[in-house]
Amino acid sequence: MRRRLGVGRLLPLGPPEDGSWLTERAADTVLRRAAEGVGGVALGTLRVGLAAPDAPPPAPAVPPPPGALPQGPLRVEAEFEASAAQPIPDTARRLRSALTDAARQRLGLAVTDVDLRVTGLLGEAGRGSAPDAPGNVTDVREEKAAPAAPPGLPGSPEASAAHAATAVPGVLRLTEVLGAPVHHDDAAPPAGHVRVEVAVSGERRALDVAREVRAAVADAVPGQPSVTVLVTEVHA
Repeated sequence: MRRRLGVGRLLPLGPPEDGSWLTERAADTVLRRAAEGVGGVALGTLRVGLAAPDAPPPAPAVPPPPGALPQGPLRVEAEFEASAAQPIPDTARRLRSALTDAARQRLGLAVTDVDLRVTGLLGEAGRGSAPDAPGNVTDVREEKAAPAAPPGLPGSPEASAAHAATAVPGVLRLTEVLGAPVHHDDAAPPAGHVRVEVAVSGERRALDVAREVRAAVADAVPGQPSVTVLVTEVHA
């Protein structure tokens, strides 16, 4: 349960037809890494959610993971301390650009808004660490999901899906955040459904890897079921 709570929200990765999601913890890791490249900034609380939470969500193309956010534009909300040696509006502009580029180009998140709030000033060295807010995803971002055991019997749909997913370039391993690394529901219409959890290397955009995992799993499992991918980790 602690691991499930620690991943934060399950964020839509790409449009509905991509059938993929990303944990907020994975997004947090990549976004914070991008912020480290912006001089004179110490990032504090960071959250990612829907930009228009009250808007009617589009119909999902595949069954979403339990508790996942629907597809739609996303907003990044972040607090930061800034160095007084540089104009704060310029620092905020560079930070906003870095976060937006990382979300879109490294991950594939449809980020349309980045809301920033300055919470304090750094010393002359331009270094510091803003305190994390209670419950922030970064409280547990170093807690990695354990490597998953090979799912299913040899030749089973679970084993076929696992083999296909791990063969995709950029996939490091299967993970077990929501339960089994491969969840197969042969009763889901019209041809069954498979959900796969993966950790990816970060050398390729997470959305591109997820797309290839979906295609590979659909081809590998008899009947070509619908496929949902959940990316739980993105490594450097």
